Amino acid sequence: MESAYLTAVTQVSERHWHALDDDRVVGRGEVSHRPDGRRFLSVDTWQGSVFDRLAEAMLARLPRPLYTVVDEADVDLLSGWERLGFAPRRREWEYVIPTDPQLTGLGPAQLAGVTVLPAGAADEGALGDLYRAVRAEVDATLGWHNMPAEVLSRPDGSPLLDPARFTVAVESGGYVGLARVAPLPRQPRIGLIAVRADRRRRGIARALLAEVLGAAHQRGIPTASADVHQSNHPAIALLEGAGARRAGSNLELVLR
Repeated sequence: MESAYLTAVTQVSERHWHALDDDRVVGRGEVSHRPDGRRFLSVDTWQGSVFDRLAEAMLARLPRPLYTVVDEADVDLLSGWERLGFAPRRREWEYVIPTDPQLTGLGPAQLAGVTVLPAGAADEGALGDLYRAVRAEVDATLGWHNMPAEVLSRPDGSPLLDPARFTVAVESGGYVGLARVAPLPRQPRIGLIAVRADRRRRGIARALLAEVLGAAHQRGIPTASADVHQSNHPAIALLEGAGARRAGSNLELVLR
């Protein structure tokens, strides 16, 4: 039962808001700043009226556009944001991928002239050059804002790249492809697989995926996860070709 005595919504820090009912916290709101400069909101409460008051208080203090991400199956949360004027901007399919080569059909990478460096083996400078080149190519086609990968930046705006999270493909001494993995203990998350435009359609992305999944399998991890924009058909084909199954979808909403 919702309380009729909600007394205040208070901003307790630059990023956090609390909803109070007789000095008891009954809801929390947060704004997070993504590396690309966008602001994402989240509200944690089980009361619909508290959600509305918290979100409205946050909207009154924050510049637009504002964003949030919702599990598409969470109808109540989705309708709550839509009530406040948020509208769908993009959808990501969530995939679960087996790591066992017997299930994926992906053996050790064997591409003529291409070497796949495991996570942690890349040179940070060369990795940075590849990342910037890949980002420029994606920006010119899909648009980087449509990619699920989040890479932190230094104060000067340059990417903060941890080689421990990247598997890299090398050809003729140059870096030509990368896979970024968040090494979560139970289910690693593949945030990005990208190959230089002039090196695509040669099996390099498949070789990167084979290395990432094979490394997880050797650690005894049965599955990995990945998020893919609904319009990224090559990435969907790559994952589904390795036995990935669609497990859900997330909607990114925006208020302009």
